[in-house]
Amino acid sequence: MKPEIIFQTPTWYLLICILTAFGLSYFMYAKDAVLKPKQRIFLGIIRGILVFFIAFILLNPLIKTVKSLILKPKVIIVIDNSKSMLYSGKKQISDLISGLQALIQSMNSKGFEVEVKNLSSESIDIESLKENVKFNLPKSNLSNIFTELKNTYEGQNLSDVILISDGIINDGLSPTFQKFNFNVHSVGFGDTTLKKDVLISGITANRLAYLGNKFTVNVDIDSYLFQGKSSLVTIKNGLGIIIAKQIINFKNNDDFHSLTFELTADKIGKQRFIVEIQALIGEFSLKNNKKEIVIDVVNGKEKILLVAFAAHPDIKAFRSILEKNELFEVKTHILQSSELSQIGKDPFDILILHQLPDVYGSSNSIVNGLLAKQKPTLFIVGSKTNIPTFNGMQNVVGINSQLNKLDKTTANLNLGFKLFNLNEDANQFIDKLPPLSVPFGEYNSFPGSEVILFQKVSNIVTNRPLFAFNLNGPRKTAVLVGEGIWQWRMEEFANFDNHQNLDEILTKTLQLISIKEDKSKLKVYPILETFGLDEKIVFEAEAYNDLFEKVFDQTIQLKVISESNSEKSYTFILSKESSRFVISNLPAGLFNFTASTTILGKNESTTGQFLVTETELESLNSVADFGMLKTFSKQNNGEFVLAKNIFELRNSLEKKGMIDKIISLEELKDFINLRWVLIFIVLLITLEWGLRKFFGSY
Repeated sequence: MKPEIIFQTPTWYLLICILTAFGLSYFMYAKDAVLKPKQRIFLGIIRGILVFFIAFILLNPLIKTVKSLILKPKVIIVIDNSKSMLYSGKKQISDLISGLQALIQSMNSKGFEVEVKNLSSESIDIESLKENVKFNLPKSNLSNIFTELKNTYEGQNLSDVILISDGIINDGLSPTFQKFNFNVHSVGFGDTTLKKDVLISGITANRLAYLGNKFTVNVDIDSYLFQGKSSLVTIKNGLGIIIAKQIINFKNNDDFHSLTFELTADKIGKQRFIVEIQALIGEFSLKNNKKEIVIDVVNGKEKILLVAFAAHPDIKAFRSILEKNELFEVKTHILQSSELSQIGKDPFDILILHQLPDVYGSSNSIVNGLLAKQKPTLFIVGSKTNIPTFNGMQNVVGINSQLNKLDKTTANLNLGFKLFNLNEDANQFIDKLPPLSVPFGEYNSFPGSEVILFQKVSNIVTNRPLFAFNLNGPRKTAVLVGEGIWQWRMEEFANFDNHQNLDEILTKTLQLISIKEDKSKLKVYPILETFGLDEKIVFEAEAYNDLFEKVFDQTIQLKVISESNSEKSYTFILSKESSRFVISNLPAGLFNFTASTTILGKNESTTGQFLVTETELESLNSVADFGMLKTFSKQNNGEFVLAKNIFELRNSLEKKGMIDKIISLEELKDFINLRWVLIFIVLLITLEWGLRKFFGSY
């Protein structure tokens, strides 16, 4: 397409340019007595063109150019390079690579641009496939590679993707949950024959248990072609001692059992348990006969003391929210019906004060005694709250209000609040909530306060806090200004059939104000909680001075202790260039570690745990799943073929033919930025000046 001039000013401005050029040319040469008439006309034309051109440039026109880019069709071949592909044997792998090379040569001859990748999205040299394809990936995640292809090649002419796989997925989502803007062909490789095997197909258990309590572990067992046989399922602790066992009998060739074990949490910290099923003669694989699970054993729940001035429906709502959370244990006292001497006698971790201190002053001594323990506190302000006394007990919000003056306000979520995450529909939920009864008056937030919810009056969002907290000071404090939370719970259940959003806001706030600050000047921690047996264990280290500024060039001693109390010692230097330390060659198991160093003459240390597991995902299933591959290809306008017929895909691609993609690129440039414009102006000026001198004019 030819370049096009686009004006940024009205086109009639060109008439002004013409008149200006004619006027200046006439003024310059019309009465020149030295030049002959023809010479005056010729020089006048040159001067007119020059003036018009300069005036035209001052109008700042644009030049639009359109370029067409032709993209050849691209075909990407994705090879599943996971370990399960090796179950078919070396000869089948060799035949597969040979067939793939023949297919690539054929596609190249037809003009297709071909690229080969593995599941890790690494490009593989087509000329040396046999040497570069390594089937060593410890897990199969097909969804990730296709999502990456979709994002990476967006806007390019990616026409077809050929997936060579056994269809076994043991990580991530199935790719059949998505549709793509390119054709997906699949090549089925592997053995779909059912093999004699007994395996642990799943383990479910609560990841959290309390010291001294019992917890259940559910174990799912699959067996194939072992009808009439029996086996023993055991659970061992980290030291290999059997702590529970059950015998199962297989009544069918395709059998399934779900076993329930009851264990006791008898030690604080992460505890590793090994579930194992006794091997049977003739099993295809023994690697799937063992699985590990880690339970975090904690020493009790967070004890919450809820003290209220009088009975109120909000109290039941708060209890319902808190008692649902397994991390909380709630004890409630109503001043008007409880034995006052017993309030606060038992230890507690979090304090909730409902409409306290009260307007009658009857609770001041009790409230002051509870607050003196400096525990994280949530104030719930209502019609019976003594506002002036309340103002002096916390550092979150100040209220200037008259006694018994209430207002009705709804809530508005503070979109700038980022200290914890809420559900995506939280804003929609909050907009539908009924109003709360709040003290009428002037509000101001104290320095350091973070507002979660603002008050909204008649659809006008104010800067008055409705729910806020402050993490500064000796006692972390939160304040909820208003009565009627019970109505919020009912409204949420009516609209969403659950209490998820309100419960989440409250429990996360309590968790936030109850977090114990880590004042340690040395922090050493593994970047993951669980590492595979073939993975390197990576530690991150941080060191701080008394002002909690980072310091470097620290020599850190690291001791790693196994479950059998064997110990390994390491030393590394924390520097600006490297804050990580890597160890390897640890056996499977749960490890404790201690890190120590000297910072400004003081010994600092920290401890932690990590797990090394030997579970191989690729060994859990050896039966190829061609059904998934067929479904995936059908959803994305592709074909499924067996590996031995891989060359047949050439016919499908040839039938479709090569379809080039043409991309038009539009570009706008300022006219004055064109290089030839300056050259043209200089040439005209030089030509006019030279001719004028040649003709004898000044």
